[in-house]
Amino acid sequence: MMRQYELVERVKAYDPDACETSLNRAYVYATQKHGSQKRANGDPYFSHPIEVAGILTNYKLDCDTIITALLHDTIEDTDATPQEITKLFGSNIMKLVDGVTKLTQIELKSADSKQAENFRKLLLAMSEDIRVLLVKLADRLHNMRTLHYIPKPEKRVRIAAETLEIYAPLAERIGMHDIKEELQDLAFQHINPEARDSIRARLEFLREKDDNVVNRIVTELKDVISRQGLSVDIYGREKRPYSIWQKMQRKNITFGELSDIMAFRVLVEDMPQCYEVLGYLHANYKVVPGRFKDYISTPKPNGYRSIHTTVLGPENHRIEVQIRTRQMHEVNENGVAAHWAYKQGSGDENKEGVQYRWLRDLLDILEHASEPEEFLEHTKLAMFQDQVFCFSPKGDVIALPAGATPVDFAYMIHTHIGDTCVGAKVNGAMVPLRTTLNNGDQIEIVTSKAQTPNPTWERFVVTGKARARIRRFIRQQQDDQYKDLGKAILQKAFRQEGYDYSDKAIDGVLKIFKMPSVDTLLASVGAGHHTGREVVHAVFPGSKDVETARKVIPHERARNRKHDHAIPLKGLIPGMAVHYAGCCHPLPGDRIVGIVTTGKGVTIHTIDCDTLETFTEQPERWLDVGWDNDGEPEHFIGRLGLTVGHEQGALSSITSVIAKNHGNITNLRFTNRTQDFFEMLIDIDVVDVKHLTNIIAALRATPVVNTVERARG
Repeated sequence: MMRQYELVERVKAYDPDACETSLNRAYVYATQKHGSQKRANGDPYFSHPIEVAGILTNYKLDCDTIITALLHDTIEDTDATPQEITKLFGSNIMKLVDGVTKLTQIELKSADSKQAENFRKLLLAMSEDIRVLLVKLADRLHNMRTLHYIPKPEKRVRIAAETLEIYAPLAERIGMHDIKEELQDLAFQHINPEARDSIRARLEFLREKDDNVVNRIVTELKDVISRQGLSVDIYGREKRPYSIWQKMQRKNITFGELSDIMAFRVLVEDMPQCYEVLGYLHANYKVVPGRFKDYISTPKPNGYRSIHTTVLGPENHRIEVQIRTRQMHEVNENGVAAHWAYKQGSGDENKEGVQYRWLRDLLDILEHASEPEEFLEHTKLAMFQDQVFCFSPKGDVIALPAGATPVDFAYMIHTHIGDTCVGAKVNGAMVPLRTTLNNGDQIEIVTSKAQTPNPTWERFVVTGKARARIRRFIRQQQDDQYKDLGKAILQKAFRQEGYDYSDKAIDGVLKIFKMPSVDTLLASVGAGHHTGREVVHAVFPGSKDVETARKVIPHERARNRKHDHAIPLKGLIPGMAVHYAGCCHPLPGDRIVGIVTTGKGVTIHTIDCDTLETFTEQPERWLDVGWDNDGEPEHFIGRLGLTVGHEQGALSSITSVIAKNHGNITNLRFTNRTQDFFEMLIDIDVVDVKHLTNIIAALRATPVVNTVERARG
């Protein structure tokens, strides 16, 4: 454990202006407050905050950050109070300590919810000051170094998994490369010890077999570059076990098939020399195709800059070479700590320098996500995926996850551009919005003020920001539809009782239904949680009782039978809310089943609908229903999927055939366009399955139609 004077000397060595008095006071305060508390390994608890502070001194962080590290556990684990810390160390330190304090345990439904909610809090805290994250990472690093002292194996594995999923990617995102690699390796040790031990044994075997190979390669590379008159530093190292294991998993290969477990770094004075060295290496060694990346012209989002190339180098070894300046190397290894804005002050102009775009994007997701688990899902998407770099029409570089589409690009530019996106040009050519983007693509987004987010976009977008925004729009749309439906239900219920509907009347019974607003109650009625009659009898307690109303209404219906379009189904209780599934579009003549859905009544599916698989273990929700063939014919929606030749008059031919067969098109949507064919979905009003089958047969006989099938989904 580091002594008090040692810690002060380490800080003063790189920051002579550091407040020695405050550092001493924080050290003593932490040791006194933690007192006789012990860690799992038996050490005094105060050794932990001191070690965390020691880790941060390696990155030459400012005095406030070191004091925060010393105090970060005092509020939760001791009798220290925020008022006391504010009085002794000032409000700025208190804000940092509050941000890093172990997050309050909150009552949520599951451990996943708890983790997600805690992570939301962490992001909010570090959005105020990125130093919160630096202390949190150092805290997690020291905890991982002592994780083997925890007696319960399942707890060790849970903490290690959380480290891999959350903290290692966060460390990478702010460029703390060494911390990221150590966190990964320590977690790997607990999650898959057999794999780690196997890889380490193979590495040891290779070292024993040829223990001087790295030095020989470094020497030859230096000779090749020195002959050109350049002075460089070259370092060689083995890849870490976790990095090797990741590559084996990603490429589905064995250890023996790996040919680049060694990486070499070439450090030069300035940027032009980086490209000079690259030229010399490519002139002297054979280049491995597809293994060149220029992160100097297009840096990673965390500020990482370097040239990567793989060559068949000295002794015919396949090696990866990373070329960078010494300044780039410092930033690459230490990330945000290497160009720490707070060293020069704490004004707003400095704060903006450390606010990374990815953090602002996560906060945007935080605003739009409805549940903690949804936020965690989007966050993992944002942090884990490999990246492609695309260009805006102005030449700005936009980093996106692998597999991203123009819709993801639009949302990365601005939420409004994503919401109003109607088309995209990639490298000057119009492409479908579901097109996967590649490195170096230039994208121009076409927008329209009339456009709104399309729910189908959620099927192909890959960024959390885009998905959260689309889901939020869908939720708002559903709420609006439920409100409109609820209002219509209430207006009808009021009329049947002989009253005029008004929002003011509804406002008077909100407390009875425990609803915060009229709109909320309308949406609840529209969703089927409450009936219109319940609301009427709450507003007018002296009106006809429910039983009388139930007796009167059927007589009214009997009198107007010819105007009443009752749902033609058997096996349902009268008055149940019923709707037909949009995934399979059941028609009279199909074998059907009813599924009881909370808030929606009964949903009718065809018996072969794929959606039914989700209800296989819930037999209590299934209803045996059938078509009532005695009623008057009604019209239902039948959905067809067509592939049509791209030729003049094709659409006219299709609509004519449908009309001649007494079908009425209610909706038509193009799902894909190519130079030769269109793919489309058409919704048609039909009477039953036989009617739809006749239309399908007629369309198949139409020359412009390539294929036609009844569509699902």
